[in-house]
Amino acid sequence: MTKLFPRLFLFLLLFLGNRIVSAQSLNWTETAPGVWKVSVGKPEAYTLLTAAGSQPNRDALKKLGTTAFPLSKNDISIRVKNGKTYLRFPLDRGEQLYGFGLNFQTVHQRGKILKLHVDHYGNKDNGRTHAPVPFYVSSKGYGVFVNSARYMDVYAGTAVRTDSKNPPPAQDRNTDKNWQAQPYSDAVEMLVPAEGVELYVFGGPSTMEAVRRFNLFNGGGCLPPRWGLGFTQRVNRLYSDKDVQKEALEFEEKGYPLDFIGLEPGWQSKSYPCTFEWDKTRFPQPEAFVKDMLSKGIRLNLWTNPYVSPDASIYSKITPFTGSHSVWVGAVPDLTLPKAQSIFWGQFEKDHVSIGVGGYKIDEVDGFDSWLWPDVATFPSGLDAEQLRQTYGVLVQKQSTDLFHKYNRRTYGLVRASNAGASSLPYVIYNDNYSHEDFITGLINSGFTGTLWTPEVRASKTGEEWLRRFQSVCFSPMAMINAWASSTKPWTFPDVAEQIKEISQLRMRMMPYWYSEFAKYHFEGTPPFRAMNLEPDFTGEVKKEMVNTNLEENPYAVAVSKEIKDQYMAGEYLLVAPVFTGQTSRKVVLPKGKWYDFYTGKLAGEGEVITVTPGLDKIPVFVKDGGIIPLMQVMLHAPKPNQKVAIEIRHYGQKPGHYQLYDDDGETFDYEKGQFSWRTISVTRQSDGQWKGSISAPENGKPNTIGNVTWTFMTGQ
Repeated sequence: MTKLFPRLFLFLLLFLGNRIVSAQSLNWTETAPGVWKVSVGKPEAYTLLTAAGSQPNRDALKKLGTTAFPLSKNDISIRVKNGKTYLRFPLDRGEQLYGFGLNFQTVHQRGKILKLHVDHYGNKDNGRTHAPVPFYVSSKGYGVFVNSARYMDVYAGTAVRTDSKNPPPAQDRNTDKNWQAQPYSDAVEMLVPAEGVELYVFGGPSTMEAVRRFNLFNGGGCLPPRWGLGFTQRVNRLYSDKDVQKEALEFEEKGYPLDFIGLEPGWQSKSYPCTFEWDKTRFPQPEAFVKDMLSKGIRLNLWTNPYVSPDASIYSKITPFTGSHSVWVGAVPDLTLPKAQSIFWGQFEKDHVSIGVGGYKIDEVDGFDSWLWPDVATFPSGLDAEQLRQTYGVLVQKQSTDLFHKYNRRTYGLVRASNAGASSLPYVIYNDNYSHEDFITGLINSGFTGTLWTPEVRASKTGEEWLRRFQSVCFSPMAMINAWASSTKPWTFPDVAEQIKEISQLRMRMMPYWYSEFAKYHFEGTPPFRAMNLEPDFTGEVKKEMVNTNLEENPYAVAVSKEIKDQYMAGEYLLVAPVFTGQTSRKVVLPKGKWYDFYTGKLAGEGEVITVTPGLDKIPVFVKDGGIIPLMQVMLHAPKPNQKVAIEIRHYGQKPGHYQLYDDDGETFDYEKGQFSWRTISVTRQSDGQWKGSISAPENGKPNTIGNVTWTFMTGQ
């Protein structure tokens, strides 16, 4: 009997430390239409969703309707062992995966091994990125989200289990010319270093609908103020108030649009670490300066990082609520603690928001490892350094947005790190990389992750490069020059200055379109900038090509599917195909249906691959048949709240068209109280063959900023 107890104890220990959760025992709950949740083991209380404080938009999810659970429950496997959770989800042959965070070189993620870890982008898609969102979507029309604030290992169809239902055949490399270094795998496997997780599955039935459900479950996309969709210039890091005023005047005199100016580190008395206090030599009267810029229609956006200088006035107060390790000898506030939040954001409110500052650029909340706190750091909340690393970018977004919400003023800013749950927060990600091609791939991938990305312009070697980069930012979430070090301006290259002015004015003219598309992001979950793979029936080029076929250099060369990673959808109707420096022509893959040239209205093609030679002046843009693009007159600043603006409505092609034009006051959160409207635009062909457009009447008691309406029918053949 005495020998039995040790054996029994050992058996129980092994059993409890290695819990395999059978598919039948998983209690999937449909927590919202088309969204299923299951909790396994002991999920941690602090998660990505709790950090973001996001709440599902249940009314919008209801409008998407119900759908069947998209996976075979029997093929989902979860195992908890030694404080870790092992996840396995099935994969079919031919199924492609997208997402797993903000990637910059690849769109297709099947066959990848990733470590999802908030970090700077190190020129490799390995999971260490600014937004390592643990969410993926499938070409089969479903999504999977792991709600954990931990670093995660992902094997996206790379590993082959010996008990696989669909094992690949063993091949003889000596005789089989089709031998593959990476055999077929029928599963996505993930390892979470926690003894339980909360999982979500999002139904489709299309990939786009799965993405929309994910965004809506996280509160819907952000809705920036109108001025946030204008043009921004980030000025030299040591500019004074006089320098800023002079530069703003130059924009006005030269006729270049400008809505907000970004002040870089020199606005603070000290930075790296920061005081969050105005430098009184460069900005002796901050309140008067901010007020003067606002009178000119220009907001100010302040650069900062959250690390508190010993010389900051709040240093002694916040020190008890900071971590064990510093960053640049600055204290790291534990922003999960209400007391730390109160002290930290109280300083921001007193010196910035209360005097009219429009927003922030929150830097260095991503990486490098040698700069940020190490994983051995401790925090007074008791949370691990790893958990803070994964969510710090989300915390600063959420808490700063709440501060502006208190003043009923919308904001739009920049941040270096984000994660799941932050879709509704009005921040755009940026980094230090400067590859134009990577910028576009990042913009494409952002649509899978509930994030926004800007391909900012900083400097260029030639006027051609300057213009090509500028064209891309004007078809992105934030049209920005970041001149913090270069002091460049839109007119820096005289040989293309007029083209720069023309494309920046086009950005402003398109504001009704951009604003409506962001409203759809907020209310419907549709990413305003997204991959071609989210278009209905789009397959693109699927031919496989060998990567490095020199077997002396790469004895395990593999064939990979081609990706469409240099063109994207911008809103409901536009396809954008950027041209890079040195290119005079490029191929564009047109989805099914007819597509028309944005500038001329001429037919460009129909479900085919075309070659375009746009010249230096134009970025190739194409419009779906029946597409409607609302434009406003050229303005140097975004319309003021409730200002009526004349619009031109363009219709393209030979199909009738419909469009929902969004309207509100453009600056406040009153839309959350129902103070917004959708105006239905319709274009139909009359019996005599002529086109006729109509727009629904404004709703009584709702915002109405639409002035005189004119129509242009771009029906060129």
